[in-house]
Amino acid sequence: MGLRERLIGDDGDTGTAGPHGDVSRYRQMLLEEIDLDELSALTEAQRRARLERIVGHLLTREGPVLSTPERSTMIRRIVDEVLGLGVLEPLLADQHITEIMVNGPSDIWIERDGRLQRVDARFASTAQLYQTIDRIVARVNRRVDESSPMVDARLPTGERVNVIIPPLALAGPTITIRRFPRAFTMDELVRLGSLDEPMRALLAAVVRARRNVVISGGTGTGKTTLLNALSAFVPASERIVTIEDAAELQLQQPHVVPLEARPANLEGKGQITIRDLVRNSLRMRPDRIIVGEVRGGETLDMLQAMNTGHEGSLATVHANSPDDAMSRLETLASMSELDITFEALRDQVNSAVHVLVHLSRYPDGSRRVGQIAVVSSQRREPFRLTPVTQFEPEPLVPGRQVTGRFRHSPLPGPLAQHLAVVGEDVPALFAETRAGLRHHREPVR
Repeated sequence: MGLRERLIGDDGDTGTAGPHGDVSRYRQMLLEEIDLDELSALTEAQRRARLERIVGHLLTREGPVLSTPERSTMIRRIVDEVLGLGVLEPLLADQHITEIMVNGPSDIWIERDGRLQRVDARFASTAQLYQTIDRIVARVNRRVDESSPMVDARLPTGERVNVIIPPLALAGPTITIRRFPRAFTMDELVRLGSLDEPMRALLAAVVRARRNVVISGGTGTGKTTLLNALSAFVPASERIVTIEDAAELQLQQPHVVPLEARPANLEGKGQITIRDLVRNSLRMRPDRIIVGEVRGGETLDMLQAMNTGHEGSLATVHANSPDDAMSRLETLASMSELDITFEALRDQVNSAVHVLVHLSRYPDGSRRVGQIAVVSSQRREPFRLTPVTQFEPEPLVPGRQVTGRFRHSPLPGPLAQHLAVVGEDVPALFAETRAGLRHHREPVR
C-alpha cells in the first residue's frame, strides 16, 4: 500500500480522534498540505515527525481549543491513523502488553502480565478495521478477502499477526497480534521464580553435555522464552542453525544461522515449510539444530537429526503435560508421508529425546517450569518419564499470588553417568540421597 493510499484511506471511514474532531477531516487536510514526493523520501521516523508538526499547525489553525494532554493525544491519534495501525498503536507501544486481540470493531482485549483484560479502545467502524487489516497484510504482499479469509503476517517491528474475517469469523474481522517475548536470561528467570538455581544448573549441564531437550507447554507458557535462555549454554565454538515459523529467537553466539519459514504468495506458490528447512539444515553442517516449534511432519526429520549426530539439539512442542508431549511427538512424526509404524516412531522418540522440560501457567498469570523429566524408556517400550523436579503449588488464596515449592529427585543413573563422563557436575540436590528424595526448601512466590 503506497503512501498516497495510506493518507487518503477509506472514504467511508468516519473514525474519530476523540470528542474534539474526526480523523478523516484532518487526513484530507494533510493531503492538501504536504508534498507526497518529498514525504516519501523520508524515513518512517522522519515522516512521523513531519506529520506531527503539520497536524499541530492544523489544530492551531482549524481545531478547537484543547488542553496540552488533549492536543498531544489528538496529534498522536491522527498520525497513528495515517501512518500506523490507528487505535492499536498505543497498545503496541505498551511494552507490558504481550498480546492484542481484536474481536470485531468494538471488542478489543489485551494480555498484560499474563492476564486478559478488555480495553476501552475501539475502531469507529468495520470499514476502519478492514483498512487496518489491509495495511498489515499489504506489507507482506498478502491479501485477505472472502476467497482467502485467513492470513498470517508480521509487523515491521516483528510482532506476529493472525487475521481471520467473515464468513469464517462470525463476530466480525478478527486480529490477533502476538509480541515477541523479551529475551530473558536464565538468571533472570530464577529471580522471577520460574525455576530455582539447582534447576538452572542442571539444565545448563544438560545443554553443555549435548543432551537433546524438548520444551513443552500450552500456549503462552513461555516455551520460546525458555528456549532462548537455554540456548545461552551452547558453547560459542559451535555452529547453530535455528528454524522458526516466525523468527523470535535472539541467540548471542557468533556462529548462528537463522532460518525462517515462508508462506505462499498471492498465487499460492513459493511456500517454504518448517520441514523444508529442517531437511535443508542437515546439509549445512550444523553442530546443533534449534526448532522453534514442531507441529507436523518435520518432527520426524528433527528426531532423525537428533539420532544421527546432531545431539544437543533443542525444540518446543505444544502439550498439556509431559506425558502428552511424548505422545504428541509420536503423533506429529506420523504426519510425514513415510509409512512408519507407531512402534518404529516410538523407537525414534525414545532414542532422540533425553530431557523434557514442561512449562505451566498458573491462575495468577505466572509461568513456571512445572516439571523436568528424564526419558527413561528405551527402544520400542511404552513412554516412561522419570521426573527429577516438580513444582508443587500451595492452595491458592483468592486475590493472592501462587506460591509453592520445587521438589527435587535424584537423576536416573544413565543421565547422571553421562554428565559425569563429560565433566559436568551434578547439582547436589539431584544426587543420590539416603532417602532417595530431596526438597528445595525455599518457597517460590
